[in-house]
Amino acid sequence: MSLNVVNGVVQISNERRQGRAIRDAFAIEETATYLNHGSYGAVPRVVAAAADAWRARLDRQPVVFFQETLMPALRTAAARLAPLVRAIGDDLVFVENATTGANAVLQSLRLKPGDTIVGTDHGYGAVRNAARHVAERAGAALVEATLPFPGTTPGGVVEAIAGAIDGRTRLVIVDHITSPTAIVLPVADIARLCRQRGVPLLVDGAHAPGMLDLDVPAVGADWYVGNAHKWLFAARGCGFLWAAPNARGELHPTVISHGYGKGWHGEFDYTGTRDNSAWLAIDAALEFYEGLDPPWLRRRNAELAAEGARIVAAAWGTEILTPPGMAGSMTIVGLPVAVEPTREASRAARAAIWARHRVEVPVMAFAGRCHVRLSAQIYNEEDDYRRLAAIYAR
Repeated sequence: MSLNVVNGVVQISNERRQGRAIRDAFAIEETATYLNHGSYGAVPRVVAAAADAWRARLDRQPVVFFQETLMPALRTAAARLAPLVRAIGDDLVFVENATTGANAVLQSLRLKPGDTIVGTDHGYGAVRNAARHVAERAGAALVEATLPFPGTTPGGVVEAIAGAIDGRTRLVIVDHITSPTAIVLPVADIARLCRQRGVPLLVDGAHAPGMLDLDVPAVGADWYVGNAHKWLFAARGCGFLWAAPNARGELHPTVISHGYGKGWHGEFDYTGTRDNSAWLAIDAALEFYEGLDPPWLRRRNAELAAEGARIVAAAWGTEILTPPGMAGSMTIVGLPVAVEPTREASRAARAAIWARHRVEVPVMAFAGRCHVRLSAQIYNEEDDYRRLAAIYAR
């Protein structure tokens, strides 16, 4: 299968399947071996152009745009995105990113001294910080369940979280796909546990939309936040917040503005003057994604991530640490050189790999060691992982 982009539409023929065939659809530096789609995504040129067009439309008549065009256009965009996650448009609002959506939920909590928020040690750092801040401000506490790692299993994850929930727990937060370890957590099982314990659940699905065949309502969470600017190819700054109908009453955006008290859409759709182009250009991102045949793309990326991990681990003599049955389009491999397991040292190691070899791959510090997190996207191929493997080949 070969892939070509014509007038912004991805055309698929039947000769061969090769990511390089649409590398030119992205603005990624030509000399880069880019194995880090998971951090910030990669915006197709056609999606960037669509966002530019929305900004140009705003600039032609800002008053008309903000007072007449924007609100209906946001609802249209939400209705376009919703079917991809098996939701309805009225159940979604846009946020800049999953962290913003998680902050909205956290800052809307009514905590008392002694209450707890339960998270995990695999949680995303920004959301962990937000939970800690909200808890400490109220005299409450963030309690983090330690998930089994390595050797993570779905049952072990649920058991660890169950052990952290008690009568003081007011919220559980889990990642759908963990950032430091690239593990797809059993969120539906966790949601079932939370319902049994009478505790609301927030799922941080930053990486899930576009990587997984996602049915947000079926997860069973009270709130679900996700990014479209990672695996769905949206312009950066395009996230969403889904809330179950009975979980919206006390929910407010992080910025309280003119829409206060005017309901779910009224509060979130307009919080002041800002650039909404990433949200409004979601249609272009979805057209690009859908043109790649999503079931094939998801399967292809997962298989490539697994094969890339095998190539790298074999060359380095290290382990693949993401369990095969809990992996998506990312996986992690142990680093064969000694790097201090700190944020500063791991970032310096990433920067050195890029500067010396033009390979972009994140070095992650977790559980007392460092590893690399490999992403696989349509523009990647096996040779990309061979170039990484050659850096520390035995």
